[in-house]
Amino acid sequence: MEWLPHDVVEHIMERLPVRSLMRFKCVSKQWKSTIESRSFQERQLKHQQSGGGRDPDVLMVSASADESLRTLVLGSSSSVKIPTPWDKEKATTSYLVSNNSCDGLVCLYHPFKSGYVVNPATRWHRPLPLCQLQQLMISQGKAYFEKDHGIFKPGFGKDIISSTYKPVWLYNSLEIGLDNATTCEVFDFSTNAWRYVTTSSAPYRVVGVADSVFVDGSLHWFTDCEETKILSFDLHTEVFQVISCKAPFPANSHPYAIVLCNLDNCLCVSHMKWPDQVIWSFNSGNKTWDKLYSIDLVMTSMLYNSPKLCAFRPLALLNAKKKKKNRNDNKMMKKQKKKKNLLFYDSMRSRYLMIHDPETDPDDFTFAADCLGFLVCYFQSLISI
Repeated sequence: MEWLPHDVVEHIMERLPVRSLMRFKCVSKQWKSTIESRSFQERQLKHQQSGGGRDPDVLMVSASADESLRTLVLGSSSSVKIPTPWDKEKATTSYLVSNNSCDGLVCLYHPFKSGYVVNPATRWHRPLPLCQLQQLMISQGKAYFEKDHGIFKPGFGKDIISSTYKPVWLYNSLEIGLDNATTCEVFDFSTNAWRYVTTSSAPYRVVGVADSVFVDGSLHWFTDCEETKILSFDLHTEVFQVISCKAPFPANSHPYAIVLCNLDNCLCVSHMKWPDQVIWSFNSGNKTWDKLYSIDLVMTSMLYNSPKLCAFRPLALLNAKKKKKNRNDNKMMKKQKKKKNLLFYDSMRSRYLMIHDPETDPDDFTFAADCLGFLVCYFQSLISI
């Protein structure tokens, strides 16, 4: 493509998959410089997220240390193993993954070991040092868990103003001898260190077993109080805000019966109340919750022999397969936009990854894992930190 202007070449390359671009870095110094530039990487990611109705990939972080990381192929039982930085160490420790990805990056963590930020597409990774909470858990050992403190999970997101990525630990701290109701630690990649952030604007305890979720520049947690509240942490201003609104789900729900999630960059809640599981979307404009989906748990449990002890975890909204239009279809029906399919997973009891089609209702099996694991969706990118 030497006869093409380089801006035209860039325009073409932006639409190519990561695997091809990694190979093309060897073509010339100019191509390598282009592919490694942050502006090009951001444009390429944007095409991955919005171009051609592409669905995200699924990463499984296995509960078995032997299985490590795998990308799953929807609609089949095949998967691709991803090499990890701890493979060579012959480690026997399995890692967990934060609730959501961010620009193709995922945050892996362990209560007692250094975590990693990983790009599954390029195999890039960066280790994270232990935060103060992890050091405290290590020093107290079994005594920490005997006090029923719970395992708090880090969130991972991006300051959308400065484009800075931030892992965040937020945990209840009065029981472990600290002054505030909660303590917040934020990792700074520029200094490679954790730092404390004041939580004076967040005088609420958070639900310990629940995941945080990143939506539109902020991380969100459920508060541990009588009224249903959501605690929001703006990753740019680093200020907490309490979202207090009338919710259609009770605050005293079992912690495993309610899940925060991000679906198409909207704050959503998945709530299990037998015999249904309902997914709600938060409308930030009028501070209300809109029902998105309702899953028949009786039918799903019968199909996959999956007793419902906890809420299904929604992973993503998928673009429905296009169907041929019938000439006799009503014109108004053609104008109606088809509701997206819901990809979800039962991480507690079932090994099935499933798709819920709101038009046909029955849930369609799409993947059976050989072992249990933790799933997160991501769009392939070239981005590193």
